[in-house]
Amino acid sequence: MTFNTVSFLVQVGVLILALALLHKPLGVYMTGVFTGTTSTRPERLFYRLAGVDAGADQKWSVYLRSVLVFSAVSILLVFGLQRLQGVLPGSNGLSGVDPWVAMNTAISFVTNTNWQTYVPEATVGIFVQMCLLAVQNFLSAAVGIVVVLALIRGITRTRTDRLGNFWVDLARTSFRLLLPLAVLAAAAMMAGGVVQNFWATDVVNQATGVHQSIPGGPVASQEAIKILGTNGGGYFNANSAHPFENPSVFISLFQVFLLLLIPSALPYTYGRMVGDQRQGFTIAAVMGSLWLASTAFMGWGVAAAQGSATAAAGGLGEGFEQRFGAAPSAIYAAATTLTSTGAVNVAHDSLPPLVGGTAMLNMMLGEVAPGGTGSGLYGMLILAIIAVFIAGLMVGRTPEFMGKRIGPREMKLAAIYILVTPALVLALTGLTVLLPDIVANAPSSGPHQFSEILYAFTSGANNNGSAFGGITTSGPYLSALLGVAMLLGRFLPIVLVLALAGSLAQQRGIPQSSGTVPTHGWLFGSLLLAVTVILTALSYFPALALGPLAEGLLR
Repeated sequence: MTFNTVSFLVQVGVLILALALLHKPLGVYMTGVFTGTTSTRPERLFYRLAGVDAGADQKWSVYLRSVLVFSAVSILLVFGLQRLQGVLPGSNGLSGVDPWVAMNTAISFVTNTNWQTYVPEATVGIFVQMCLLAVQNFLSAAVGIVVVLALIRGITRTRTDRLGNFWVDLARTSFRLLLPLAVLAAAAMMAGGVVQNFWATDVVNQATGVHQSIPGGPVASQEAIKILGTNGGGYFNANSAHPFENPSVFISLFQVFLLLLIPSALPYTYGRMVGDQRQGFTIAAVMGSLWLASTAFMGWGVAAAQGSATAAAGGLGEGFEQRFGAAPSAIYAAATTLTSTGAVNVAHDSLPPLVGGTAMLNMMLGEVAPGGTGSGLYGMLILAIIAVFIAGLMVGRTPEFMGKRIGPREMKLAAIYILVTPALVLALTGLTVLLPDIVANAPSSGPHQFSEILYAFTSGANNNGSAFGGITTSGPYLSALLGVAMLLGRFLPIVLVLALAGSLAQQRGIPQSSGTVPTHGWLFGSLLLAVTVILTALSYFPALALGPLAEGLLR
């Protein structure tokens, strides 16, 4: 297997061009969806069935309560129906899901993590796949978007405690944005060869009479929203390396395009909603720079690891995409860890140590390049507030962000937001490595064993869902701890973001003056980029040094 540099550069160029062409049109469309005042018929039906007053404007605390209650009910529903799978239609003859696996899966899909502790073909039937997991792919993606909408309203509104209506935002995002795009994406995937059927798995070859077990199902429809909503849970255990999910180079690149599409266009929507398009362009430029740097390093790392000795030993063969070559694997691995997607077309455990470390670093950055649907943008806006605070210290004045003062309350919320995920990752990793019986679930030795554990909690707390496949997480301890990481990693930041939005909305606007630090342009963009990288380095470098860096130096 060789690394084709020309193919790598062409594919990266095609991605940049396609995303650039749709940046403004999709951003404008999303602005219309999020700021419109009319409701469609499906939305009105949803409001009537749910008993929602679409005209009500919620306080930030009520908005938050709606997010948490909706997510809690979703977890309980997904867990309960998995346990009842054996008596439900479309079970494919499978019994109820193991309680630890069902718990982990429910939390995973509701938190947009989509970590899979199970083999889908042998564990869940069509009902669970379509009516539970695919539905949560829509809803968890929508929740991320509505949270960033609330934050943008907090930035733009003054002297109010209202941030909008969660239920209206959820309905509009689901019905007008995610569903139409998913339909188009599913049609394109079916045209490209992705499976979409309801076949039984046992098929008889009419010519020979041989029985074959050929898995099928509504794969294209689930694959579309899995990628578009930056979810990542595969219909098959091999995920996007399975030929039924990812049959060609075109589909592989199309999937990367889809998972970057909404997060990369949201900064344009942000610029329009705050009334200054330069703000959106600056955020998009920082996101794009981080994505391009990571993708380039991934490509270089994979190419550099394929010397003659490695090739003679069969290195970089196991776990890599054999049909398309190594270039699509590098592009896919970078994009899936820079967003909260978790879909993979290469076994990340098989990546060269420094490349695997880069995949971890992508998640440790906060998945802000461009990140998950909504979560990437609100993560970057929190980092922008930190950058403004640092700039304010440099010029000796109270920091301001988009006409709002960044006082002690706002800084405390932003600082805690920055600390939540590192605290979860490092504390849970440290706790796990102290327990020999649990460490045995990662059967590798030395730095790579530590890397597998560190990757698992980094992925869980950042709601990514990809994994170093050498670790077994279906047991009670790791299922429970990863469930805690996914829950707290998703909802603690949301609590802080909405509290910050409420605090900003209550302020009066401050007119710009000669001392106001501009939050657009190359200078602020450079500061924001530096803050993002430095905060990550300070938090995670010691852990990375014990895992992928040590392993890379030993080789």
